[in-house]
Parts: sequence; C-alpha cells; structure tokens
Amino acid sequence: MSEHNHVVNKDGNVTMAKVSDALDRIESEQKDVILKNFEDFRSYLGKRIQLAQKIGLGEEQLAAAAEKIADYLAAHEEPRNSEEKLLLELWKVGSKEERHRLAHMLVKLARN
Repeated sequence: MSEHNHVVNKDGNVTMAKVSDALDRIESEQKDVILKNFEDFRSYLGKRIQLAQKIGLGEEQLAAAAEKIADYLAAHEEPRNSEEKLLLELWKVGSKEERHRLAHMLVKLARN
C-alpha cells in the first residue's frame, strides 16, 4: 500500500481527513473481533496509541485522532456491548468541547 493511503506520513504528520478511509478499509470480521468485547477494543486502541507515540504524536494529535474515530464509530457502527452504548450516548449528548475532553479521557483509558 502506498503512503498516500496512510493516516500518518513518513515524516510523522497526521492526515486526519484519512481516518475515516482507514477505518473503512478494516474488514467487517476484524471490526467485529475488535468491537465485540470492550477490553479487546481498549487493548486494540492502546496498541495503536503506543505506535503513535513511538512515531512522535503528541497528546493533542492523539485526542484529535480519537475524536475522528469516535465520530466514525458513532455514525457507522452499532454498539456491541454496554460500555460502547454508554460511550455512544455520552458522545451524542456532548458539546464539541465535551467530546474533545472525552477523547482525551479515552486516550488515557486505552493507555492503562
């Protein structure tokens, strides 16, 4: 796959507009594996956050990516467990600022 398909370029710059495209490329079966269990989802995010930190992404870039992912999940995926249902409900009622703070908290949660 060429670099123009990636969310993160070789120089470490993040193209947030490509987040949805990258998520769309994940196979349905793989999405089911990741999303069916909240701990699996949290672990998956944690691994991706570790990779992002290794290439130099900062806290704000991680939170911005988490926002894009949450927007995508809210629009395209049904919650598969009670934790995801709660996150969706919080996302739907939150203001832009509250969603941003929630994205920061989700990054922290996935790190632990």
